[in-house]
Amino acid sequence: MQPQWPAPAGVRAWCSTRDGGVSAAPYDTLNLGDHVGDDPAAVADNRRRFAAQLQARPVFLKQVHGRGVVRLGTDAVNGTEADACWTTERGVACTMMVADCLPVLLADAAGRTVGAAHCGWRGLAGEGGSGVLEALWTEMAPAAGSPEGMLAWLGPCIGPDAFEVGPEVRDAFTVHDAGAASLFRVHRDGKFLGDLQGLARRRLERLGIRQVHGNDGSAAWCTVTGRSRFFSHRRDRVSGRFAAAAWLA
Repeated sequence: MQPQWPAPAGVRAWCSTRDGGVSAAPYDTLNLGDHVGDDPAAVADNRRRFAAQLQARPVFLKQVHGRGVVRLGTDAVNGTEADACWTTERGVACTMMVADCLPVLLADAAGRTVGAAHCGWRGLAGEGGSGVLEALWTEMAPAAGSPEGMLAWLGPCIGPDAFEVGPEVRDAFTVHDAGAASLFRVHRDGKFLGDLQGLARRRLERLGIRQVHGNDGSAAWCTVTGRSRFFSHRRDRVSGRFAAAAWLA
């Protein structure tokens, strides 16, 4: 799927779905994750297909639900442990694999830098009110310029009607930002329904990044209910991974 955002000339982005690959069920068909039990040969073929769609070189990280950031150079290799990345190099795609977590793509309005972050709730909340988005922006800012000139695109993720969490998840956000409580609804048995994309939007806004596009929390963006389009770990437990990527052409 083509992200709809007013990216400047030279900035490209793409988000895969589960269609167009060679993996067998339950990874059918375009599974890009090499850590979920799928046939390695099928994953390699799927990644070649993804790269051909991009016409750039996607760099796949070892994502650990943290807030580590890496700058990608022309010599970047797959498997670096981090949950966010950025680059000023052309043809190197900042790539995030997801299956319920939220992929966030960033680009500056001048088309000099792009970045991507993997936002599960742990990485997004982080520690002390600072998570993976804050860490990524800290690394990118000297090259990207002011936050007012940044663009963000939020990809598909678990929706606000499906993201059931315990009070510890709510507390991870509200202890440092009382206003984040508005993004959790009381559900049942002491549980809440959380709005993951809304929490990311709030974090971006607090950084000064207000040009945010893509996922608005509506049903069409939900990975859990979008069975035919998206992988979902919460729905299926054994699941493939789709990916969102941004690069400089």
